[in-house]
Amino acid sequence: MQDQRIGVAGSLESCDALVMVILSGESRGMTLEIDSPSLASFGEEMKNTVMEIMETLGIPHAVIKVQDRGALDCTLRARTEAAAKRALAVPVGEKVSE
Repeated sequence: MQDQRIGVAGSLESCDALVMVILSGESRGMTLEIDSPSLASFGEEMKNTVMEIMETLGIPHAVIKVQDRGALDCTLRARTEAAAKRALAVPVGEKVSE
């Protein structure tokens, strides 16, 4: 994964989420990893939210890592969009965060 671009948004504070979007020429499809204390209750909704944002932005291939600490849906949406847009905006091989 030498030609990857990484965008990060959010934090590990309570009621927030840290989202990392990795775009790479080697990626095929979407890979989503979610770490959350509420995964059993809200995992499917969280997955749908992240995938909807990526589809809206027209990103078909990415690795997305979410470390949730009780974020609301609107927060997860904002963090995912920000991380994805940052990944799209950076030159190959660089990382952009807040």
